[in-house]
Amino acid sequence: MSENIVYAAGGVLWRLVEGKLRILLIHRTQYRDVTLPKGKVDPGETLAETAVREIHEETGIRVSLGVPVGVSTYHMPSKRNKVVHYWAAEATDAAIKASSFVPNKEIAALEWVSAKKARAKLSYPVDVEILDKFLEIRDKDVLRTFPIIALRHAKAVPADEWDGSDASRPLAPRGRKQANALVGPLLAFGARRIVSSPAVRCAKTVGPLSAALGRRVDYSPLISQDAWEEGATDARSVVGARVRSRKPAVLCSHGPVLPEIIQELAMATGSLMGSHLGNASGLSPGGFSVVHLSTDNPGSGIVAIETHQPSV
Repeated sequence: MSENIVYAAGGVLWRLVEGKLRILLIHRTQYRDVTLPKGKVDPGETLAETAVREIHEETGIRVSLGVPVGVSTYHMPSKRNKVVHYWAAEATDAAIKASSFVPNKEIAALEWVSAKKARAKLSYPVDVEILDKFLEIRDKDVLRTFPIIALRHAKAVPADEWDGSDASRPLAPRGRKQANALVGPLLAFGARRIVSSPAVRCAKTVGPLSAALGRRVDYSPLISQDAWEEGATDARSVVGARVRSRKPAVLCSHGPVLPEIIQELAMATGSLMGSHLGNASGLSPGGFSVVHLSTDNPGSGIVAIETHQPSV
């Protein structure tokens, strides 16, 4: 990230009240303005982690990120540029009831309003632009989504430096750092189910996430590199099960297998093929792509894909 740019992240929080869309606006105390929740990236954070942290700090509501809805850029009084990344984020009834918000020195009030009122009340054109991008997604009837995350295992000890079997290759020191660093951003997208190749480098990559969630890993040889080398992979059955479940999932696999996983995600949802799929599968060790699918109708196609390369 450039030192001349201030990076920030936030979200368009939404809920349905008696079937009607409502948007959350925040009234800031010091600036006496009305904005969308957002804030600056803390050292060591990814943008996704920043978004969920800032949303919680400003509203008291814990969310998982949905589809990306745009990036705003504007000049600050310091003459530096500020770049803010936004995601859609549904505020569930349970999360709202658990909110710890009280008016404070930063946020004076929270207000749930219709989209029309939100456009009129927002103080800044850049926020209105983000809201409009969000409403474009709403108009396509794909507002409620779930993610399937294709993850490449973290950096492993090179094959020419390992005497054991390929499947037993462990993570390198950098890979262990990457595995720990993955927990925050994967949780930001609501990761729950974990499916992994049984190879040690994959198992150790998702180990910290498994511990954080308190959930076991489902090891599947169908997405292993050994199966790929033998022509015996079956990403279709693995992907199909996850799409049918309509629940957030992480699929941890290997570089050669990832293109098949992404392709099967496209085919399972009736999506058009294109170069964007190749970009989503061309991950560095420790990188991941979030494939957002419609919860109500997964067969309507991939709603959005975003790729995150390793931060370590």
